[in-house]
Formats: sequence, C-alpha cells, structure tokens
Amino acid sequence: MYTENDLVRIAKRENNKKRNYLVVNPLQGKHIPASPQKALGLFSELAKCLEAYRNKRILIVGFAETATAIGAQIALCLGADYIQTTREKIEGVSYLYFSEEHSHASEQKLVKEDLDKVMGRIDRVIFAEDEITTGKTICNLIAAMEQCYRDIDFSRINFSVASLLNGMSEEALGAYQNRNINVHYLVKTQHDKYPQAAESVVNDGIYHEKDALCRDGSAFCRNEGLPCHDSSASETEGGYTACLEIHGRADSRRLVHAEKYEEACEAFFQEMIRRIPLEGQEKILILGTEEFMFPGLYAGKRLEERGHFVRFHAATRSPIQVSRAAEYPLHERYALYSQYEEERQIYVYDIASYDVVIVTTDAPQSGGKGAISLLNALRTKNEKVYLVRWCG
Repeated sequence: MYTENDLVRIAKRENNKKRNYLVVNPLQGKHIPASPQKALGLFSELAKCLEAYRNKRILIVGFAETATAIGAQIALCLGADYIQTTREKIEGVSYLYFSEEHSHASEQKLVKEDLDKVMGRIDRVIFAEDEITTGKTICNLIAAMEQCYRDIDFSRINFSVASLLNGMSEEALGAYQNRNINVHYLVKTQHDKYPQAAESVVNDGIYHEKDALCRDGSAFCRNEGLPCHDSSASETEGGYTACLEIHGRADSRRLVHAEKYEEACEAFFQEMIRRIPLEGQEKILILGTEEFMFPGLYAGKRLEERGHFVRFHAATRSPIQVSRAAEYPLHERYALYSQYEEERQIYVYDIASYDVVIVTTDAPQSGGKGAISLLNALRTKNEKVYLVRWCG
C-alpha cells in the first residue's frame, strides 16, 4: 500500500558526524504534522505483517522516541503486552541499558522489574521501529537481555523486528537470518543517496531560540511558574491559554497490556473533551511531548471520527536543520526547554495556525521554562492553547 515516496523525506541532522541524514516520515506524526487516522492506519498495516504471531505469548517493545506509538498500535492490533524503551528517569526502578549508537542521545533503557515479569513466560519479543538501517541497536538490546537473564534458555525465545522502513544491507539481513531474527517491514529503502541529499541542504530556514521564547513580554506568561489546576486559565493579549490535569495515566514506559492501555487512553480522551470546549472548533492540533505520542494520536483519531480536522506531531530531541526549499520537509524550528528536564534542549518544527491547540504531556511538572517556551512557541501562530497533563 505504501511506497518510498509516501514515507521518506530526507532531512539533515545538525552536528551529527555518525550519520548526517535523518529519514523523516510525513505520515508518522512525529516531526511533520499528520492526520492521526492516517498515522495509526499506517502502524496498523505494519501490524498485519505480524498476524502469524497473534495469540502467541509475545511482548512488543517500542523504541523511544519515534516508535513509541508504533509499538503501542501494534500491541493493540495483536492484543499483546507492551513496553517502550525510554531515556527518561523513573523513580524507584532499575534498568536494562543498551546503546543506540548513531543517535544524538545514544543511551536507551528498559525497566528491568517489568521485564522480570515476562521474560520467563514469553515465546517471542517483537521490536517495533520506524526505520531500521543497520540493525545494530536491536542486536545491542538482545545482547543486553541475554547478559541480564543468564538463567533463561534463550533458545526457546524468538525475536522479530517490525519497522515501517527497512534500509538494511544484504549483509545485515543475512546476519539477522543467521540469528533467526525475523524481519518484517512495509517499504524497503536504499540509503546510498541519502548522505549526499543531506549534504546538499541549504541551511536557510527560520530558527527560534529557546531563551527568546521565555523572555519577559512574551506571548504567554510573564512569570516564572505556570500553575496547573482546573481553574488556571488566562486571557493574554487576545488569546486564551489553560492548563489542565487529567488523572488515571497508563505509562507505557512500564509494562502494560494493550487492552488496558486503550481503555486508559479512551478515558483520557473522554475527560479531555469534557473539559475543553471543542464545539465549533473545526481545525485542531494535538501536540505530543517527546516520547509521549500514542495518547495524543489516539485522541486525535477520536476527534477525526467526530468530524474535526486534526493534525498531530510531537516535540523531539532531534536537532535538524531547516530550509526554505519547498521540497525540503522542515522549514521552521523552535528550540525549547524540555518539560522533563529543563537543561535538555528539544525542538518543534513547522507550527501552523489552528482553531485550537492541545498539548498532551505526561511530564512530571507542567510549570517552568519547558511549558512556557512551548506555549509561547505555539502562541506565535495560535490564540487558543491548552496544556493537558496526564498524571497518576
């Protein structure tokens, strides 16, 4: 159903000597605004490649930050257990660490206590990714699992990989075959021309720096904190901004079953539309924060089912150059403080104008520079902005 032209745009990474290009998928809903229905439909098509595993004892592992929603949707389609990798800090747990060598943030981890619950009873682990190029990251994770669980007979546990795109060489595919790792994908890609395409990018796009988005007199808030209560709403310079908390969060950084996760996401959506007046608001953006993508995509799909025009994309750790060239995928970059760790710089690309913007996040706190810089960025082109934090 999909071709390379449907799913591949080449962007240039900033200051990354390991790999100068980034494959940006216009239908995935990460860097580029996309229809939630089309994004989740894309992920569901990948799940169809895995039907042979239905009703088996499987664990789906989605990779942060770009494939967390892909893994969740596959788990929903197959009725499976799900856990995502993470780069965030979770209190009171220990981790299984592994490396994503080509990434700007190479350290990845899984919550070990949750793996402990399933490793002795599953038959297969399915790793969900947006793109696989060399396959080294997954091999690193498998090696970490084997090292950690030496008392388990890994000859009875099978491994599979599912990705929207597969750019592995014949040599890499052969190595996977020799290790009995099954490979599933929607589109095969060849990366030979991608580095050259990235090098040809003219770096003349529009850049907004995070300190400018937090300065006094900015569009959203002139104080250092952002309270987060039902009543915290402010009229500022003709616009409207509100901050809401919704309880009952299901955290996919921890082991969840797909059915329970979907139930929690539906409850999150229902509470969101109860508290945010959306009648008559035709054009809506839902913006996720870093690893937190699936709940926003799910809510966006439900709004599309109700007749709204909805787009979804997410803040990201990925520093990507932007260009004015029409054929280039990204044209305007907003550097922000992260809501998860203020010392971390993150980015949002190509903010457009909507009737309403809803930021969905599970960041521990909704105040501080992270929230203020993001809301100010959104308010450069939007008057009505809601920050919705899903909490425990």
